[in-house]
Amino acid sequence: MDYNQGQKNDRKSLLLAALAILALLNVVLIYFFYKEREKNKEQETVIAAKTEEVVATKMKLDSISAQLDLKIAEIQQLGGQVDSLITLKQQLDRDRAALKNSATAASVDVSKYKQKIANYEAILAQKDQDIAKLKEELGIVTAQNQELSSKVSGLEGEKANLQRTFEDSVGNLSTKNKELSDKVTIASALKAEKIEVNAVSSKGKERDGGSYRAKRIDKLKVDFDLAGNPIAKNGNRDVYLRILDPEGAVMADMATGSGTFLYSGRETVYTAKQSLNYSNDGSQGSIIYSRAGVPLKKGEHTIELYCEGFRIGTTTFKVK
Repeated sequence: MDYNQGQKNDRKSLLLAALAILALLNVVLIYFFYKEREKNKEQETVIAAKTEEVVATKMKLDSISAQLDLKIAEIQQLGGQVDSLITLKQQLDRDRAALKNSATAASVDVSKYKQKIANYEAILAQKDQDIAKLKEELGIVTAQNQELSSKVSGLEGEKANLQRTFEDSVGNLSTKNKELSDKVTIASALKAEKIEVNAVSSKGKERDGGSYRAKRIDKLKVDFDLAGNPIAKNGNRDVYLRILDPEGAVMADMATGSGTFLYSGRETVYTAKQSLNYSNDGSQGSIIYSRAGVPLKKGEHTIELYCEGFRIGTTTFKVK
């Protein structure tokens, strides 16, 4: 009995010792994790600061390059020598390329570039003095040139006025041409007349009158005349048929030939279409729609015909 109790106590002691060791290991791991995280934060801060320095250095070199280009152009205009500035510009371009091609921000010696920037800025300041001296020697800022500048400004003003007048005239002409073109388009639109809707039974028997029993309608045949129009061009025309049920819904089945066309800038569903060879002294057309077993609702249905973006005719028929 005492022996077993002793064994239990030994196991308990070992368990407590193991737990203590695990707790100690956790504390050590947490400590090292915290130290490593702090170290990473410091490194990230250093890298960010170095990156900002490199970006600022690049922007400064770009600015100096732009200023140097202006100085070269101005001195050339004044008749001065620019050979030394061109050589300096070439060196500056090499410095910019070297900075751009650096593998990482950490590998850039920013202090070296700061010294180069200071030298470039000193040369630019000296060139400002040289330019001022050239202007004084050549007498560029004179009353005569000011008068010439005023005349040039006046001529530019007159040119601007003439340009505006010309643009206004061209704009008005374009607007008138567009209006005329729209009028011609509208005038050349076709018109469907004598629209008749006949019912065709499953046996092929055709009925007219505009009022039909639903069970006797297997197909709908829409006959119409396209009125003569001397402005319209001869040739093929696509005529689109839309059949609207009493609730205003379009009867359409994409599997049997229905689709969409553009009307007033929007895609519009059509029931059926037919290509016709139109003659501007008048033509006849016919479109057949098979309901494919779909029953027609009782009530008044609407027929609409479209061609070349215009609604060219409409009528109604009744289903009993």
